[in-house]
Amino acid sequence: MRLLIINPGSTSTKIAVYEDEKEVFSQSISHSSEEVAPFARIVEQKGFRKDIILRVLKERTIDAGSFDAVVGRGGLLEPIPSGIYAVNDRLLDDLFRGVQGEHASNLGGLIADEIARPLGIPAYIVDPVVVDELADWARLTGVAEIKRRSIFHALNHKYAARLAAKELGRPYEDCSLIVCHLGGGISVGAHLKGRVVDVNNALNGEGPIAPERAGTVPAGDLVDLCLSGKLGRDDLKRRLAGKGGLVALLKTNDMRQVEARMAQGEAEALLVFEAMTATIAKTIGGAATVLRGRVDAIVLTGGLAFSQKLVDGIIERAGFLGRLLVYPGENEMIALATAGLRVLRGEETAKIYS
Repeated sequence: MRLLIINPGSTSTKIAVYEDEKEVFSQSISHSSEEVAPFARIVEQKGFRKDIILRVLKERTIDAGSFDAVVGRGGLLEPIPSGIYAVNDRLLDDLFRGVQGEHASNLGGLIADEIARPLGIPAYIVDPVVVDELADWARLTGVAEIKRRSIFHALNHKYAARLAAKELGRPYEDCSLIVCHLGGGISVGAHLKGRVVDVNNALNGEGPIAPERAGTVPAGDLVDLCLSGKLGRDDLKRRLAGKGGLVALLKTNDMRQVEARMAQGEAEALLVFEAMTATIAKTIGGAATVLRGRVDAIVLTGGLAFSQKLVDGIIERAGFLGRLLVYPGENEMIALATAGLRVLRGEETAKIYS
């Protein structure tokens, strides 16, 4: 089986060609600010990016007609259960309208369809960030007007969870796992029998302190800051997600720089690193209570899982909760490819977005 994988970002589009589970080609195509400036909305870039992808494939003498399917990154759709979704008109419309917001990932399904439809092959998306399998109680807060939302790194969560289940020698649907994606945002999910029944909203900054996320902050003080008149709505949101966390406290989102400053004995870097590690471990501990202490494994994944110092710090605080498995990296391309293969091989049925 041959698949084209498409993973759009704000300033780049990652593409890869897989033959079964083997990656035979990959490239990250950069888009300059001048190139994207004429487009008022991100989703209007679909034709522009599609043409570049096809040109790159042609330059590499890769025949687009050789693909069995095109798999794109999922976007900000309506909340949906985990799974592989066949791209249909309703899905395309919601991606283009941005029913839950504008994001580069919305282009994944749009471009996949643009390439797949003329070739007469299927297009799919997989586990977008809006995967919602929360337990009913997990949606409630103590403020009647506010409900918790499920927005997290679902694609890598599910991929890493399946790797862990395989290592444990059990079906994912029979496991109780805590999966922690460590990236610019950090999401910690309680996976119970194949469903993420509780997870922090990593997109909006809830949860642990992260490189670009403030983490959960004292509510009263946040209210005072909101009403102080010092910051506008957009500035406040950026303080929570984008310019929060390590960016706010240490003026960097690069863990390598933080570790270098720690090695030089910088007290502030040491303190902030300890705070981040502790809040990650606290969130993992909270997820263990969701699973009632029956934890088959704690799974660490994401780009920051390459940091042995961070992994060791988490183990020191939370290792007593259960076996720890580490799968570093974002793993987005292989996650999309293996999901597409499961459908093409008849191991899983593509869901219909409706």
